Amino acid sequence: MHSKRSLHTVRFRCGPFSFLLPFLLPLLLADAGIAFGQPYPNRPIRLVVPYPPGGANDTVARLLAPKVSEQLGQQLVVDNRGGGNTIIGTDLVAKAAPDGYTLLIVAAGQAAIPALYPKLPYDTARDFASVVQLGDGAYVLVAHPSAGVSTVPELIAAAKAKPGQLVYASSSIGNLTHLSAELFCAMAGVKMVHVPYKGGGPAMLDLLGGRVAMFFSTIAVARPHIQSGRIKGLGVTTARRSVALPNQPTIAEAGLPGFEVSGWYGLVAPAKTPPAVIERINTVARVALRQADTKDKLLASGVEAVDVSADHFARHLRAELAKWDKLLKPLRITPE
Repeated sequence: MHSKRSLHTVRFRCGPFSFLLPFLLPLLLADAGIAFGQPYPNRPIRLVVPYPPGGANDTVARLLAPKVSEQLGQQLVVDNRGGGNTIIGTDLVAKAAPDGYTLLIVAAGQAAIPALYPKLPYDTARDFASVVQLGDGAYVLVAHPSAGVSTVPELIAAAKAKPGQLVYASSSIGNLTHLSAELFCAMAGVKMVHVPYKGGGPAMLDLLGGRVAMFFSTIAVARPHIQSGRIKGLGVTTARRSVALPNQPTIAEAGLPGFEVSGWYGLVAPAKTPPAVIERINTVARVALRQADTKDKLLASGVEAVDVSADHFARHLRAELAKWDKLLKPLRITPE
């Protein structure tokens, strides 16, 4: 009787609900994997770059991916999801599973996106976990000789003497080359005319031709023209001098105290990604960033490798979001 009751009990429990097994089994197996401490990572990791191939962000991602892959023992697959001024790729990662298998490369300009777009499909501060900062790049303020300025104080004096007449270029509306100039004007108390271009190359061509007076350029683009004397470097945007352009003072020390814009790069993951996973990625990325060849290749692009914790990067990202929100909301800039 005892065996029959047991058999009956099993049939009662499994029979009516057996149709659920195909759905429950994957969940049970996944729980078992977690319970038995399955090591991370055990499959390839997707690194989403919210820009088309070929840009600076893509370059940084593809430089780091093989080095991180080698240490993790799993491939870091770069997935370009450009469009919508980074919003498409960023939203994809915001809604991905928080398991460490989907990461997003972020750059300084993305910290300004929430202030430029009031209705985003994600919350930048809430929906992401900071993982690691990869690099810190400076922009350099350059002027054409015809502008008649060689220093930051001279530029500020000229702009005050001719309000609304000096023309500056940018790579596009809402781009960091544009926002750097807006911050400069706000802090210096001057007004200049903005001419947006479709990329840094066309903007630099018009600066070299004297059709615009100034431009906040990437160091990689501006350096050869500064060295040849075709344009004048007035200062770099970061808080300290750039190793990539060591003879240039910072804009802050050159005459506008407190000015700072960093063209940084980093990795974030979906919110609620396990802290152990974040720490693992942070550790291996920092090992890669300490390697001499990594530093040299980043520096060739005007980016200095950094070595900071995930918490340090999180504080930096919060400060960047607050800075651009305070500056840009009153200006009501409409992105392209």
